[in-house]
Amino acid sequence: MNTVWSKLTRSLRAFRAARAGNVAITFALASLPVVGTIGFAVDYSRANSVKVAIQSALDSTALMLSKDAATITNTDLQTRALAYFNSLFNNPDVTGIAVNAVYSTTGGSHLVVSATGSVATNFLGLIGYNAITVGGTATAAWGSTRLRVALVLDTTGSMADDGKMTALKSSTKNLLTQLSSAASTNGDVYVSIVPFSRDVRVDASSNYNASWIDWTDWAAPPANSMPSMSVGPGSNCPYSSWTNGFTCSPTPTSTSTTSRIPSSGTYSGYICPSVNSSTGSYYNGCYNSTQYSANGSSASCSGHSNCTCTNTGSAKHCATNSGYYEHAWVVNDKSTWNGCITDRGDPLSTGATAPSSADYDRLVSAPVSGTTASYYPAEQYSMCTTAMMGLNYNWAAMSSMVDSLTPSGNTNQPVGLVWGWQSLVGGGPLTAPAKDPDYSYTDVIILMSDGLNTQDRWYSSQSSIDKRMYDSTKSGIGTCANIKNSGVTIYTIQVNTGGDPTSTLLQNCAGSPEKLVDTSKFYMVTSANGLGAVFTEIGTNLTKLRVAN
Repeated sequence: MNTVWSKLTRSLRAFRAARAGNVAITFALASLPVVGTIGFAVDYSRANSVKVAIQSALDSTALMLSKDAATITNTDLQTRALAYFNSLFNNPDVTGIAVNAVYSTTGGSHLVVSATGSVATNFLGLIGYNAITVGGTATAAWGSTRLRVALVLDTTGSMADDGKMTALKSSTKNLLTQLSSAASTNGDVYVSIVPFSRDVRVDASSNYNASWIDWTDWAAPPANSMPSMSVGPGSNCPYSSWTNGFTCSPTPTSTSTTSRIPSSGTYSGYICPSVNSSTGSYYNGCYNSTQYSANGSSASCSGHSNCTCTNTGSAKHCATNSGYYEHAWVVNDKSTWNGCITDRGDPLSTGATAPSSADYDRLVSAPVSGTTASYYPAEQYSMCTTAMMGLNYNWAAMSSMVDSLTPSGNTNQPVGLVWGWQSLVGGGPLTAPAKDPDYSYTDVIILMSDGLNTQDRWYSSQSSIDKRMYDSTKSGIGTCANIKNSGVTIYTIQVNTGGDPTSTLLQNCAGSPEKLVDTSKFYMVTSANGLGAVFTEIGTNLTKLRVAN
């Protein structure tokens, strides 16, 4: 090697000393492109590697900053951006690092983070390029699409079993936390909560005078029959524990107002109460001659006496079987309504045995003035659930409402589902905030139920109720199809701790406007503990940030 090096050195000296022609100049000029090309390739490769690392650090920085970007000052934003970036990127070959962060709500909330720096060259300095500037930009856009979610939650009696109600409460509150965390500003995410059993419920005190309520069945006299059940407007004798509109009058008239059934106290819920002297129990009508006498007479009965009803309308009255103490029908004041709303359609008191042909029960069209079937029917359902809460972002209030949920009543998924839809568009007591044209919106319903349909306004047949929700014999027509065709995505969850069949209804109901039946949006859990993971998965799908380079 020494010999080779010595020979090469002598040759170069001879070349330098040569004066014959322009060999040195020609060689030097010819070597410049070669050296430049080789140097560019080497230095560019190093710079490109640095650029990739910078971009990766910027992506992570943008995501970390996005949660707080809307609530901190620009100075804090810049300080945090630099700190996050430096913790992720450390390359001694890069000098003059500059990081900048810009938060904006124009066209939707988004954060742009950029960085630049210089990489010293090893070869390109020969041709005058001592450094290469590198950099990148990352955009975290989370507000260009806003989210509105309706939680339609089964609170029927069976939810008391197997820890399901406890799991529902904790899972729902965790989901609310996820959704609130995805909102950088108020209004990015709205949520409504619609508990359901056979009915749904609105706040009675603020709505009983509303023009959208149908009071037809409420005000209808009870039928001339005596099943052993509680009675209210539209119900039947004998009268037992509900505080609905009767008077004790020997000569009933349409204006009778005396002795309404009391709503509190010893005789709450009874008309002309009598006492069983041996048991101390209270009854309607007479018992063992102990009676609040309405006509000054007394009755002698050997046992508990039910009542018999005659006539109809304002002339309707009921009397004990012995003929004493007639009870006129007097409609209770609307202020005594408990807020229950049943399925829209023709009133039962008019002889209706099925929903209206106009399909009001599976639409969210506004009530039509003068068309009773289009109004929302009041019902005094004793197992009514917690009142609905419309779209809002009061996370503490929603969490408190979830804690108040109690299981009771039969299952009517269609009424809960249609009111979940109603909450997204507004109507009745629910309002939907106007949508900002600078944003796009994703509307979602999450329907959770632990059972099969058992009762609606007209039916106690599961198949009849299911058809109102999804009719497979008519290309899926029904509430579910109507909702998805309107642009709303539906997730469905079946909590099946009792070994019920997989709900084909809930499978077919799950989907989106792009894919009307999408079983990937249907979830089955066989234990209450599984509900939390499902809610978390759905919440994660809904709240993912989009990072654009």
